[in-house]
Amino acid sequence: MTNDLLVEARGLVKRYPPRERRGSPFVAVDGIDFALRRGEAFGFLGPNGAGKSSTMRMIACVSPPTGGTLRVLGMDPATDGRRIRARLGVVPQDDALDRELSVRENLLIYGRYFGLSKAVIAERSARLLEFARLEERGAERVEALSGGMRRRLTIARSLINEPEILLLDEPTTGLDPQARHVLWDRLFRLKQQGVSLVLTTHYMDEAEQLCDRLVVLDKGKIVAEGSPAELIARHSTREVLELRFPVGEQATAVAKLRAAHHMDRTEELPDRLLWYTAEGDAALAAVHELGLRPATALVRRASLEDVFLALTGRTLVD
Repeated sequence: MTNDLLVEARGLVKRYPPRERRGSPFVAVDGIDFALRRGEAFGFLGPNGAGKSSTMRMIACVSPPTGGTLRVLGMDPATDGRRIRARLGVVPQDDALDRELSVRENLLIYGRYFGLSKAVIAERSARLLEFARLEERGAERVEALSGGMRRRLTIARSLINEPEILLLDEPTTGLDPQARHVLWDRLFRLKQQGVSLVLTTHYMDEAEQLCDRLVVLDKGKIVAEGSPAELIARHSTREVLELRFPVGEQATAVAKLRAAHHMDRTEELPDRLLWYTAEGDAALAAVHELGLRPATALVRRASLEDVFLALTGRTLVD
């Protein structure tokens, strides 16, 4: 492993025991390969149950692999877990903050887990609270903070040991759009400061905003890998026309469209038709020329969710 390769997995497997005595083991991660390079943001994109969190727990050295090989910071999690964890920052799905304590007290307690002195923790806490835009909230109890503030505090707390790798499991789940964008800004700044990021998400826009590279997971397997732009160019068209028709009219409208036009690729979802095309406005004009009047029509650029739909036949939120 070179100095620029921080995490490397080959044939990584995670199985869980069967729930019933005669049942089969559940394979959460099924022989995946990936690597994290220094200074990049790497993502695992996929729906719930795809294997994202299981993979993160193995990287974090809190869940041992059941197959394949995994190296983190040049070490083996099976024998060097304590040394690896000292150089990681972890942002779990649940904040796990002590809401009865103040913002600064939460940072103090977490810093003591790493054996840091109170003086070092105080100095780092001042910088981290400024970074998290919480410098005026240090004395407040955590229970008084909004969800977005608690999420920023969790990230600040994870940085108290100045980690080389920051692991973020679904970092913006449950946040409103404004809070998500603030959090994205904080994470982008971290990457600019040289912190390597590994994140899981089922939000396509989040992956596009934050990730230099990502893998798309489905049922424990990697179905695609690359930068967001590469994946969209490889598996989708430039634009997508979304059409919603009144109840009961979609099947007739789709049949009429297909009889009149060569449609390179379409996807019929329960509530809408997706027409993948190089020119969305031209496709919409063709719809109107046939006398079809959709209830709504939207021309948009292709996204990572379209990539996932092309690869698996279902959306990220299925």
